[in-house]
Amino acid sequence: MEVDHLTALTFVNMDKLTISQLKQEASETPRTASIDVQVQKTVVKTTKSGKPYLEFTLADATDQFTLKIWENLPQFRSAQELPENAFLRLSGDWTQNQYGIDGVRWDLRPMNQSEIDSFLSGDPETRFTQDSDWKEILRLTKSISDPRLRTLCQLFIERHGEQFRRTAAARKNHHARRGGLVEHVAQMMRCACAITSVYSSLNRDLLVAGILFHDCGKLWENTYPETGFTQPYDLEGEMLGHIPLGINLAAQLWSEMMEDDKAKDWDNLYPLSDEVRIHLLHLIASHHGTYEFGSPALPRTPEAIALHHIDNLDAKYEMFKQAYAVAPEIAPGIHEKQFPLPANLVAPLAHFPRTHTLAEGNSEPVVEETKPEQEDILPPKKDEPVAVSEESDVSEDEEDDEEIPRAPFNGDLLF
Repeated sequence: MEVDHLTALTFVNMDKLTISQLKQEASETPRTASIDVQVQKTVVKTTKSGKPYLEFTLADATDQFTLKIWENLPQFRSAQELPENAFLRLSGDWTQNQYGIDGVRWDLRPMNQSEIDSFLSGDPETRFTQDSDWKEILRLTKSISDPRLRTLCQLFIERHGEQFRRTAAARKNHHARRGGLVEHVAQMMRCACAITSVYSSLNRDLLVAGILFHDCGKLWENTYPETGFTQPYDLEGEMLGHIPLGINLAAQLWSEMMEDDKAKDWDNLYPLSDEVRIHLLHLIASHHGTYEFGSPALPRTPEAIALHHIDNLDAKYEMFKQAYAVAPEIAPGIHEKQFPLPANLVAPLAHFPRTHTLAEGNSEPVVEETKPEQEDILPPKKDEPVAVSEESDVSEDEEDDEEIPRAPFNGDLLF
């Protein structure tokens, strides 16, 4: 790879950002920054006018994005000569519009070994979040009362925990990053525990175990190597999909568990072990909710319908967070539609301040004047968007592998 031209640009006092941070901060006003990335793939395409260009898909611990490199740029030839899964530092001025991130004036260079080692350790904030979420998964699975479900979860974690921790929840759309499945599963477990405190007849043990296993087939669909941030493709993942693979894995682990001598102590437990097994497998089979979204079975129990909506809620909430971070504001409080969400986004309503006790002699509650603590789903406000250059005449081919929003479960079991 020729790198002479890569040293042509010099950027002084440059901020170093993650991809996620760059998406939040970039707008039509150039943002000068450097980012460390790993190349996922490089594809040569042509515009409608027949001009060749590159789609350069780049990833780090936090996110991924596609950078278009036009044939008149010096990076066009150099990028094609890069080795597979190359580690790069990109430095320059970055803008963002509805087509994504673009480099106005930028360079790339290979990272040295010290930089690669630091890069592979992951973004500190993401690593902290995922470490905390993993501890929560361990805590909640250990809290399962049913010894069969608790033992099965522990067996899975012992056997597949390390691979699980580097698996994404999806290739795109939500939690599509190394370790994203840990974030997704931990939040789903927290949500399930909250829901079972309201719907007390729901089987908490079954739900927690079902959430751990519902996407376990993605260990073959969306996993990452031990080092790196590029998702390879697996033949079994492509040919079978994560739901059949997950059913098979859970069934195999169950059979192995039941062959252990301690399983004899469970012969007189109620519910019977065969019933527990089939209910768990049903949660995996039905969690997409409908046949058209890939479930071989429809939800047939309260726990199955609860898991389906918990899964969909967390996925869609993450999509909103990601969309707010990049969507241009087209009117006050209204943001441009972002795939795969179905319409333009509207800024969420702020929380009303928490109330205190009534002041003496006053019938009105005394409220805080400061904004209450809440999750900030909206990123810092960006500048207004500008029109896109005519050269960006490529339409994005997207596919949606997530289920569409469904009516929330209202407690009625027949519908």
